[in-house]
Amino acid sequence: MAGRIVDEIDRKIISILMANARTTYREIAKSVSLTDVAVIKRIKKLEGSKVIKKYTAIVDPTALGYSKISFTGVNVKPEKLFDVVRELKDKSYVKYLALTTGDHDIIVVIWASTGEELDKIHSEIKSIEGVISVYPAILSEVLKDEAYV
Repeated sequence: MAGRIVDEIDRKIISILMANARTTYREIAKSVSLTDVAVIKRIKKLEGSKVIKKYTAIVDPTALGYSKISFTGVNVKPEKLFDVVRELKDKSYVKYLALTTGDHDIIVVIWASTGEELDKIHSEIKSIEGVISVYPAILSEVLKDEAYV
């Protein structure tokens, strides 16, 4: 969609797919008052322009045995930033990794089975060369959980 802004129909299509990525083209077409072919073309354009990056299942970590979730801020020496990022990307317990501005250089979402495992993970991150400090925020209760546009 180079040079084109996503319109309201595209937004409605995106919302439908975010609610259920398995919705058929026909069902989407009915919802947005277009033909199946028009919906397919719009979705292909959204995918091609990376507005829609991928389709995935969203799981409940606790149902998979991960009872401890941490949103962890990590501060690093500037010259080691990308080395630390590379190392964190390779960790299976890291589910989300982002560079940020503000209080922390990096935000990491970590899934762990137990508090002890989470403590071990935070200690491991602290030991990475270039890490200055680690600021865990342990998730206690989810109040709203939905995909967003």
